[in-house]
Amino acid sequence: MTTQTATRPWQIVPPTAPFSDDERERLNAFFLTVWPDRPSAAGLPAQVGANEDAAEEDLPWKDPAMPLAERMTRAEGRPLRHRMMAAMGQQDCGQCGYDCSRYAEAILEQAEPRLQLCVPGGKETSRMLKSLVEEMGGGVLDPDDMAAKAAAAAKLPTDDRPGRSRSRPVEARFIGRRRLNGQGSEKTTIHVELDLEGSGLDYRVGDSLGILPRNDPALTDQVIAAINVPPDFPIAGRPFRDVLIEETSLGTAPDALFQLVSYITGGERRQKAKALAKGEDPDGDAATLDVLGVFRKFEGIRPDPEALMEVLDPLQPRLYSISSSPRIHQGQVHLTVDVVRYEAAGRLRLGVASTFLAERVQPGEGMKVYVQEAHGFALPPDPATPIVMVGPGTGVAPFRAFLQERDAIGAPGPAWLFFGHQREASDFFYAEEFRNLRERGVLTNLSLAWSRDGAEKVYVQHRMWEHGAELFKWLEAGAHFYVCGDAMRMAKDVETALNNIVALHGARSPDDARVYVQDLKMQARYQTDVY
Repeated sequence: MTTQTATRPWQIVPPTAPFSDDERERLNAFFLTVWPDRPSAAGLPAQVGANEDAAEEDLPWKDPAMPLAERMTRAEGRPLRHRMMAAMGQQDCGQCGYDCSRYAEAILEQAEPRLQLCVPGGKETSRMLKSLVEEMGGGVLDPDDMAAKAAAAAKLPTDDRPGRSRSRPVEARFIGRRRLNGQGSEKTTIHVELDLEGSGLDYRVGDSLGILPRNDPALTDQVIAAINVPPDFPIAGRPFRDVLIEETSLGTAPDALFQLVSYITGGERRQKAKALAKGEDPDGDAATLDVLGVFRKFEGIRPDPEALMEVLDPLQPRLYSISSSPRIHQGQVHLTVDVVRYEAAGRLRLGVASTFLAERVQPGEGMKVYVQEAHGFALPPDPATPIVMVGPGTGVAPFRAFLQERDAIGAPGPAWLFFGHQREASDFFYAEEFRNLRERGVLTNLSLAWSRDGAEKVYVQHRMWEHGAELFKWLEAGAHFYVCGDAMRMAKDVETALNNIVALHGARSPDDARVYVQDLKMQARYQTDVY
C-alpha cells in the first residue's frame, strides 16, 4: 500500500526522498538524535516525542527470529503502539494490508477492528494484541458500527486504486505452472505465470503479488460433513460451501471457535474447549488443531452455520515476491512458489495458496490478485551501482526480476548473486537463465551453496565468508546489499556473517562493524524482503 505523510517543519528527510514512510520516520528520528541544532523535543508535536518510531537500533524487539515473549519483555515501558508492533511478526511483509507500524497505528486509531491479520505472528500475535487493546479502555470498534469505523478510517492514508490493496483485488488469468526441482529433490517448487491483460495492473521489480486463494474443496466437504450441514445452506444469499471455499480460513482454529464449542457442549468437553479458548493445551494437541480437527476432536457438535461463520477467521491473502521484470515479460507476472504439504495429527495438510497454484487453478481460469508495492526493497536509482543479492531457495525470486530489469535497461553496474539450496542437480532454480546472464556479463559473480551435496552443510553465509575480502570491497565501492528469504534463521545468519566480514576485512571492532552495517541500512543500502 502506498501512503503519503504530510510534510512537517521538523522533518530532515523530505517526503520526496526515495524511502518508504516507515524508513523516512526512522531516518528523521535518527537525525533528530544526532543533529546538534535540531528543534528540541519539547517543541515537536506530542506524538513525535512519545510515539514516533525511533531509529531501528532503538527498537530492540525488531527481530522476527526472536520469540514473542522476549520481544514483549524488550518493549516493556514503551508506548502502546510500540508494544503492539513488538507483538507482530516483525517482517513488515504487508500481508495484513499495512506494515507493522501502520497496523499498530490503525488499531490505535480504531480504524481496524481485526486483530488476526498478522500472518507471520498468527494466533500468538492476535492474542497479545487483544490483551493490549484492553488497555485502550473501550477496546476496538464494533465491526458493525460502520459510521464510527468510517470516521476513524478517514484518519489513515490508503490506496483505493483497483488492484493495489487486499480490499480491492482485480482478476488475472492463470497461464500455467512448471516444476523447478529436478528428479530426486525433497521439495516441490513451481514457477507460476499469470496474465495481467485487462486487469489494469502494473508493477515494478521488488514488488509482491497478493494472491486471494480458494480452499481445497475436498477439505471443505470434510468440514461440512463433520457438522452435518447442507452444502447449499444460505449464508448472506450464498451457498455455505461456496463461502467456506472462497472466504473462510479453515487453517489454525481461532480462539472464538473454541468459545463457541464451549457454549454447545457440556461436562469435560466444555472445560477443554474453555481451556483451549484461553490458549491452554489440555490434551497436548492444540498446535495441530485446524477447523476440521476441532470438529473431529469434539465429534458430534452441530453449530449453527451462521454462528460458525461469525467465529471463523476470513481467508487471508498470501504474498509472493514477483520474479519477473515487466520490461521482459510485458503483461505478465511470474512467481516462484514452494508447495507446502506436511503431515500433522495423522492427516495430510496443504498450504492453501501454494497448492491452489500448484494443483487447483487451471490454465485460462481467473483468480483475484493485487500488487503490494515494495517498501524499501528496490534497485538503486543509478544502474551503475553495484548490487549484491543473497537469496537461497525461493528467496531468489526478486533477484531474477532484478537481473531481468538490469538486462533490459543495459545496466552497467556489476551484480553478484549468492544462491543456495539442497542439491545442485535437482534444486538449482533458473540455472540456465543465470548461467546465460553470467556469460553475457549481466551477472558478474554467481556464488552457489549446496547443503546436501557434501559431508558438510554449506549455506549462503559460508560462501559470503569465503569471498569476504571481495565482498567488503564491493560495499566500500557503494554496493547495495539485498537479502530475500527465510526470516527466522537465514536472514539473521546472513547479517551476522556480514558483520563478521566487515570486522575482519574492514579492520573494525565488532561494535564498529555493527555500526557499519546499521549505516548501510540507514542509507537504504541494506534491504530485506523476508518471510
